[in-house]
Amino acid sequence: MSILCIDAGTTSVRVLVLDKQMNVVAKESAELMQYYPQQDWVEHDPVELITKTKALMEKVMQNRKIEAIGITNQRETVVMWDKNGLISNAIVWQCRRTADKCSELKKYESMIKQKTGLVLDPYFSATKIQWLLEKYHPKDIYVGTIDSWLVWNLTGKHVTDTSNASRTMLFNIHTLQWDDELLRLFNIPKQILPEVKQSSEIYGYYQGIPVAAIAGDQSAALFGQCCFEKNSIKNTYGTGCFIMQNTGEEVIESKYLLTTIAWTIDNKTTYAVEGSVFIAGAAIQWLRDGLQIIKDAKETENATDSAGVYFVPALTGLGCPYWNPHARGMITGLTRATTKFHIMRAALESIAYQTKDVIEIMEPILELKADGGASANSSLMQFQADMLNAKIIVPKNKETTACGAGFLAGLAINLWTMNEIKKYWQAEKIYVPQMAETQRKELYDKWKKAVTVCKMY
Repeated sequence: MSILCIDAGTTSVRVLVLDKQMNVVAKESAELMQYYPQQDWVEHDPVELITKTKALMEKVMQNRKIEAIGITNQRETVVMWDKNGLISNAIVWQCRRTADKCSELKKYESMIKQKTGLVLDPYFSATKIQWLLEKYHPKDIYVGTIDSWLVWNLTGKHVTDTSNASRTMLFNIHTLQWDDELLRLFNIPKQILPEVKQSSEIYGYYQGIPVAAIAGDQSAALFGQCCFEKNSIKNTYGTGCFIMQNTGEEVIESKYLLTTIAWTIDNKTTYAVEGSVFIAGAAIQWLRDGLQIIKDAKETENATDSAGVYFVPALTGLGCPYWNPHARGMITGLTRATTKFHIMRAALESIAYQTKDVIEIMEPILELKADGGASANSSLMQFQADMLNAKIIVPKNKETTACGAGFLAGLAINLWTMNEIKKYWQAEKIYVPQMAETQRKELYDKWKKAVTVCKMY
């Protein structure tokens, strides 16, 4: 008996299989193309996504009895299609094309925050959907986030779950319904949106196999890290950084943090607060593809000193706690002695600094569970522990996001219980802070000064 997990990320799609003991017994992945048709625009080809996903599924399903399928996905990214197929490329969460539209709606900001827990920002789905509707004027269409597109292609059902719906800026997190006032504000007809379901239930079938879980990637990672208790916290170090703290059944209001839905299971909704860092691992990717000063991300392990260089990677604006879509990246502290290794190190350190920016406005923490690709970088994890003055715990299971979706699918078909899932989680490495408080403060103060200059642009 096995569970198939689909993790549709920003730069790749991964498909893996969990056995009944929750071990990863098969794994396949494929890169996804990124498209930049104009400055500040980011798009994906959803046909490429579903084609590669199905091909990977076929590979891992061979000679295996799959009991259920779980899906996790990059959030906020919007897809539009009709019964004949795709209408346009997907608008990716990183895309800033609707920044001006958000500026025009500033007077509604407090109302939007109260209903959705989100700040008014082009990061979220509402203005993306509005932009597509104004451009294409289609009829009899379907609109949804990546999870909806995948489920539609696998089962023919147009659904989403509460965790993804809560990231659209159209979903009322208190009533757990699409909000009529917000739909009118953005001029979006309700009938084009998916039906909102729980995060763990059967939505439909693919080749006779129940599709039984949907969760936005950060919710899936929180679940995969077994952060089931209130105030437990994780950070996923991926394309961006996403720091999420479980707040239980309580909706916490915050000026800078996002209030979001972690998951809904057995008709019980668990909430979270979250801080989103737009550029984390993507900064290293930019060093590779943009500046071409590295060939592989692993090279950054050799960079141990930034020599006073600070890199503020506002390549798509700044996320939490600044929420400035117009900010632009900058590198400061350059001298004749600066080398590419100093810039590489500054890029790594920017990930830790941005994480600290977010955690500074959360409940005090003693430990942080870390996952995502960059959590394998021991130098970064040690620097993160030093900056936060807290333990950083990296789990043995590196596939926490995909496995989170798998765990939710297993729950839906009663393959295992929450307690059994929790017993499975194990730490692989724990980093403890080693830096003196005076040094920590000096480094962080200089980072804050660099951000202040960056925000002026």
